[in-house]
Parts: sequence; structure tokens; C-alpha cells
Amino acid sequence: MSDADLLAPVSATATGPETGPANAKKTTQALLYVDDLRVTFDGYRALRGLSLTLAKGEMRAIIGPNGAGKTTMMDCITGKTRPDTGIALFDGTHDLTRLDEPAIADLGIGRKFQKPTVFESHTVADNILLALKGPRAGVASLFGWRNRVAAERIDALLTTVGLLAHRARPAADLSHGQKQWLEIGMLLAQDPKLLLIDEPVAGMTDAETEATATLLRTIARDHAVVVVEHDMHFVRALACRVTCLHEGAVLAEGSIDAVSADPRVVEVYLGR
Repeated sequence: MSDADLLAPVSATATGPETGPANAKKTTQALLYVDDLRVTFDGYRALRGLSLTLAKGEMRAIIGPNGAGKTTMMDCITGKTRPDTGIALFDGTHDLTRLDEPAIADLGIGRKFQKPTVFESHTVADNILLALKGPRAGVASLFGWRNRVAAERIDALLTTVGLLAHRARPAADLSHGQKQWLEIGMLLAQDPKLLLIDEPVAGMTDAETEATATLLRTIARDHAVVVVEHDMHFVRALACRVTCLHEGAVLAEGSIDAVSADPRVVEVYLGR
């Protein structure tokens, strides 16, 4: 599928109480379609017309200097920040700019922050169990659906993130890198369509960094993944398309070699 196919939205008639020419929804073949996002905080323009698209099942690395707009971009996608103007469509028709964080999570967008957040007093397996996506109805909760989850389902997730041998250990006993993997496993337990992962290898050993690149490439076979990262060796190991942000907009986009060779990227980011 070409970039043009992803970038060009197709108008469709909206349904529901907001139906009308002024509220016509747009659809696109991209999983994530962001166009002209603008965000201002107390006069500071954090996003200045940010536009990008992400195809279904694609992995994308986002790089750029501090203050480039990477965190604000993810905040807009997850509903933490509402943009002043712009479009953010998910899965063809869902307008993320009008939804709150729980509604966006329910659509299938999971986010992992830089610092791992796990239930340290619980075992590794129980962390996955607590994160599993399941029914929220009162009856389902009353009769404890989690108690009936097959161990094979938990073990499959632990195998994916390389923690099966640690399933009975308290999460507090894991290394920093292992906690990062556990939290990624907890995200996968929600069965998201899109994972947003912020600086996953910060503080990791070289071996853990290499294993994390392998893990994310594996995950990207079945999920779309956006990785924000400063470690360029790690970004290269992801073997995916790279987008460099600067001053709240896309500065360059393409392969790691093309972006790394771009004089503008070298000047504002890589040359520092």
C-alpha cells in the first residue's frame, strides 16, 4: 500500500446525533491517521502541524531532540491532551480528539511509559492475569472470570516476553529490563491493536537492549507498534521506518539510513 493510499482520507456520512455536513466523519485505510495536530501550552507551541500515518501491523520509530513533541504527540493519541486543532483518526473512523483516555484504551491503544509500572508484590504470572482483557459486566466480575483463565494463555504471553521461567517470582525481584518486558506483556494481555512504547531500553544492559529489539520485532508481526527512542543503535536494530520530529512537526521520515543522512536531522539531533 502506498503512502498516498494511507494519507488520503475518504469522506463518509456520519451516523448518530452529530450527523450533518459539518460533522461528516472521515475514513482512511491507515490504522492511525494524524493530520495538522497543533497544541499550545501557555504560549508554547508543542505541536506545530504534526502529520503522520501508521499502517496496520506497522512498526515505527520516533526520534528527535528533547522538546520535539514526541510525548505531546502520544498524549494526544491516548487522550491525555486534547489538541487545539487537527485530526487524529484510529482504525478508520474513530476520532481520538473527542474521546477520553478510557475510551481510547478500549479501542485498542495501549501505552507504556519509560519507567516500568508493575505490581511488585505480586508474582510475574499474576501481573499478567491482572492485566488480561476480559468482561467488565458486574456478573462476570462477581463470579471471578479471571479465576477461570487457562494457565496456557498466561504462559503464552510470558513466553513471548521471555519471562516464562520467572512466572512464580515476585515482580519486585526482576531486573530493570525484565520489568520492562513484564509491562510490555501486560500491555499485550489487553490485546491492543496499537502499542505506544516510550524509551523501552533506557537503563538496560546491552544484552537486554538486543533482546528488547527482538521482542518488539516479534510483537510487530501481529500488532502496530510506535517506539519513541533516543538510542540510535537500538532504532537501527528495529529495522523499521523512522520519523524524526523537530519543533512539533515531522522533520524527516524514511529508512534509518535515509533519516540519519539527512543534513537537517544531523544538525538538530544527531550532531549534538
